[in-house]
Amino acid sequence: MKYYILMVTSLILSACSHSKDAVHAHDAEGNHVTSSNEVPRVDYTVWTDNIELFVEFPVLVVGKQSRFAAHFTVLDKHKSVTEGSVTVSLIQGKKGIRQTVDAPSSPGIFSPTLQPNKAGNFLLVFDIKTPKLTERIILKDIKVYANVEEAIGELSGEEGDDGSITFLKEQAWKMEFQTKPVYRKEIFDVVHTSGKWNVAPSDYQNLVATTNGQVSYKKKSLTEGSRVKKGQVLLRIQSANLTDNNLKAEYEKTKATFTQTKSEYERKKDLYESKVIAKSEFEKVESKYLVAKVEYETLAAGYTGGSKQVVAPFDGFIKSIHTRNGDFVNQGDELLVITSSNSSVLEIDLSTRYFNQVKEIQNIWYQPSENQWSDLKTQNGAILSSSKAVNAKQPLLKVFAQINEGIEMPEGAFTKVDVAIGSNGTGLVIPESALLEDYGQYTVVVQLSGESFEMRNITIGKRNGSEVEVLSGLKEGEVVVTTGAFQVKMASMSGNAPAHGHAH
Repeated sequence: MKYYILMVTSLILSACSHSKDAVHAHDAEGNHVTSSNEVPRVDYTVWTDNIELFVEFPVLVVGKQSRFAAHFTVLDKHKSVTEGSVTVSLIQGKKGIRQTVDAPSSPGIFSPTLQPNKAGNFLLVFDIKTPKLTERIILKDIKVYANVEEAIGELSGEEGDDGSITFLKEQAWKMEFQTKPVYRKEIFDVVHTSGKWNVAPSDYQNLVATTNGQVSYKKKSLTEGSRVKKGQVLLRIQSANLTDNNLKAEYEKTKATFTQTKSEYERKKDLYESKVIAKSEFEKVESKYLVAKVEYETLAAGYTGGSKQVVAPFDGFIKSIHTRNGDFVNQGDELLVITSSNSSVLEIDLSTRYFNQVKEIQNIWYQPSENQWSDLKTQNGAILSSSKAVNAKQPLLKVFAQINEGIEMPEGAFTKVDVAIGSNGTGLVIPESALLEDYGQYTVVVQLSGESFEMRNITIGKRNGSEVEVLSGLKEGEVVVTTGAFQVKMASMSGNAPAHGHAH
């Protein structure tokens, strides 16, 4: 399993209280509040594909208990783990010690305790099991010291303020917060333009009157834009008061004809199979029966109580309404137009200078909803066509792309579009949401460890939809804040760390 580990040593010459209600506090500079000079503390931060582990504990010393404050964060939505068990194991070779805690001591924080009985280098293993995930995280070369003096002597040179920003896990868990490692991927030269949303022709359906009569809407508040479900009765067409084209009379007549021809067909079929009548006589009866059957089934579809029901053929919404409640319609008249959002057509504007490159488009990024980006390749969309000519009134090329996902923008609305035309390469990439801009200078918030951050100036390059290339200032694997960066920046400006509520 791929994961990243950061380790920070803090010369906190004290062991925090081991009581469940004890408060683990920071001072104004973000250092741990201590009361005596006993045991230095260390912390590690590990990111897997699913979780972040930030663990603090007194350095391991033979014969002394070390209580861990293991903060587990689910990376999706960056929320604390509130249930499950955690086992911590200290292993050397095939032997070791372990302890399991069956629940967090406070939301997101598990507090197992170990008391080493041997000095040396060990593996420190964390196994977490929750209803939704199971993870194992291994920290290598964790030293167990023979005594406290040895630990203080080795780690004493590592204290000091590194100028980082303290932003606590409890703070991040209570707000919209998200992080992501800097990653390397394919980057394209793009044209930044716009597009317009159109409903795909296959997603339209006109509902027409299948008989003459008066319109009666099932739902009086049905309007353009109303959502409908497949099979939902939208309206009825009634003709009970008509002397001509009376639906009920026509239905009864058609039903009687069908019943009569069916009876005759079944009788003649037995005679034909017994070779009593000729094949030609049977086929004539069979033909009349099949015609009567089709007429009856067509009329019976949606017929109830002397009226014909008109139902929604699929999930979607009302595009337009062409009749009012109480209107008289003739068979074939248009009643409603329904559209679905299964697919859409994106109409993209391009300058004529890209005419010869349209066939070389490698991807298209667009916004299916406000401030959200998606792309053609990921959604298995396709370029349908492009215009071959322009005119003075509209001197732009048109490119039409099929979008195979639900679009939350209304038909006719415009969207930002990035069209990949030209060369491509690989580069370091971060989400655009991680950027903080100040007079043209871009900054990101880098997570140094679980509760330690720093502001970092970067230089950006190409933008591909929601992703932006980083030319300098970051390394692959470093973790940046993609949601909540501004709040961390404000914490750096305040100069005070928020109150800490860990129970050790």
